[in-house]
Amino acid sequence: MLKKVYIETYGCQMNVADSEVVVSILSDSGYELTENIKEAGLILINTCSIRDNAEQRIWGRLKAISHLKKKNNDLKVGIIGCMAERLKEKLIETDQLVDIVVGPDSYRELPNLVTEAESGHKGVNVLLSREETYADISPVRMDKNGITSFVSIMRGCNNMCAYCVVPYVRGAERSRDRESVIKEARELFQKGYREVTLLGQNVDSYAWNNNEKILRFPELLEQVALIDPLLRVRFSTSHPKDISDELLYTIAGNKNICRHIHLPAQSGSSRILKLMNREYDREWYMDRINAIHRIIPDCSLSTDMITGFCTETEEDHKESLSLMDWTGFDFAYMFKYSERPGTKAARKLKDDVPESVKSSRLSEMIALQNRLSIKSKKNDIGMIFEVLIEGFSKRSVEYFSGRTTQNKVVVFPVGDYKKGDNVQVLIEKCTAATLIGRSVNVKVC
Repeated sequence: MLKKVYIETYGCQMNVADSEVVVSILSDSGYELTENIKEAGLILINTCSIRDNAEQRIWGRLKAISHLKKKNNDLKVGIIGCMAERLKEKLIETDQLVDIVVGPDSYRELPNLVTEAESGHKGVNVLLSREETYADISPVRMDKNGITSFVSIMRGCNNMCAYCVVPYVRGAERSRDRESVIKEARELFQKGYREVTLLGQNVDSYAWNNNEKILRFPELLEQVALIDPLLRVRFSTSHPKDISDELLYTIAGNKNICRHIHLPAQSGSSRILKLMNREYDREWYMDRINAIHRIIPDCSLSTDMITGFCTETEEDHKESLSLMDWTGFDFAYMFKYSERPGTKAARKLKDDVPESVKSSRLSEMIALQNRLSIKSKKNDIGMIFEVLIEGFSKRSVEYFSGRTTQNKVVVFPVGDYKKGDNVQVLIEKCTAATLIGRSVNVKVC
């Protein structure tokens, strides 16, 4: 009889991809994935440490599932991922609730660590690696739609942004070999998937040495796109200091590479960017935005913004707002600065912006982005976009939901289509989050 594992994933797309690797490893050791936490013999929580509130959610979740442990003495609970790496000792001491603590580079050891936990000992491995990419492991897909999926192309990060804990919990940067990336993407297409997102903390620094030459990200991206014209290709995340014209021309030259770039600015103030150790300034960022508009005119843009970073003044904040307004981001992820222990900012800078000021500035930033998002969507009314159907709308089975190549959500009447079809849709109206339209011709495929 197969043992059952239940896994919850928090945080970024990298964690989603990691959870699929974990399930694959455990499947080879006699485990079966379940969506019912009550029937699981092993519960794993894949964690995020990027902000304090992310970790607080995990502590709350552990408390919430503690009753399951009381009812079943054989149940094992594991914390895996970034929080496991950062808080090993604290997790081990958590009132006997946590049996297994595994960092992002030690997932191959999970079966052995579970066995160790079953023998009454804590199963712990948080060693970081300079080689591990899990390239040989075929992930077990956990997505629901069977149309879109993630392919990890690299692990770790060499950028030492002052506020960021990622290099400390995910280790140094290393790239996955080209053949395994292309093989995984091709297999997904053959299984019916019609969109893959290539993942890395900084995809622009992808570099794989095949003993003949170093393969860079633009070449890898194009090779994945050449698998089939019907396979859409996305990527995340680019770094402003590294995104090149070569990459932009690669996107422009391949119709099935999506016209959307996520380019985290973090701040619009050159002074704050220097304190953040982002290695570019406001002018450089604006130059990259201009290059995107010049080379890929139909490209949409999104970003990450942090408000209330150490020493941030009202003038710095206004510069962030003006950069957002000038760029006209289609959407953005915006956060208050959260000091992370062990980072350069925590060691060298004072978290001196009052929480009330952080909150006020964040509210102002969100209000601006809401206006920009509405403007972006209103500009699409009357235009025709090719939409990849991902499933039914959340509100009605009479409508399909999908995304444009610019990563905007579109809903339209079901008609004679199915998941995975590409449909030409005329946009007739919009909400703050969604474009609404109708199909205007026969399905593309």
